[in-house]
Amino acid sequence: MVPTNEISLLLESLSAPTRSADAAHTTQRLFVLVYHELHKLATNRLKRESPGNTLQPTALVHEVFLRLVSPNLQSQWENTGHFFGAASQAMRRILIDNARKKLSQKRGGNRVKLVLDLQGLTPTIDDLSLIELNDALTDLAKVDPIKAQLVELRFFGGLSLDEVSAILGISRATAHRYWNSARAWLYIRVSDSNELP
Repeated sequence: MVPTNEISLLLESLSAPTRSADAAHTTQRLFVLVYHELHKLATNRLKRESPGNTLQPTALVHEVFLRLVSPNLQSQWENTGHFFGAASQAMRRILIDNARKKLSQKRGGNRVKLVLDLQGLTPTIDDLSLIELNDALTDLAKVDPIKAQLVELRFFGGLSLDEVSAILGISRATAHRYWNSARAWLYIRVSDSNELP
């Protein structure tokens, strides 16, 4: 169990306009507290990557954490949920960057149609499909940012509907309804893009 009160205090300390002299110690303590949770999220997400993926959960966790606590990129953390939401966003960006890099090395490779598993959260997804999903999710964010954030937290962050509803400040029933609606929207959007010549 993550001690959310201590994490919140550490995040508040790191988000202060003038970081304290012991910021390195604060950052180290924060890393120790959130490492297990971030590693669990990374492991769950990487299980869905296509075989041959070279990114390991530990490397993903370290990259996510560095992005979150970088003095240049750091923002004010409202609470622990906000921090883990930002971790999901960072994980998404890293995975998309990694997929784009691998595809550019292959010079296009073979296109594979994305099949979204609308019943669960465990599809295996190749690099091109991950990029297509990312593009569709970006389009969804323009139309309905809350649903896009919900998908990001669920798919990239691996959070449960209960956790997502708490972070977004919506009821579990609303989160469930949004989840179903967003999955259907994404499925249609990705299916339509794969039918283009």
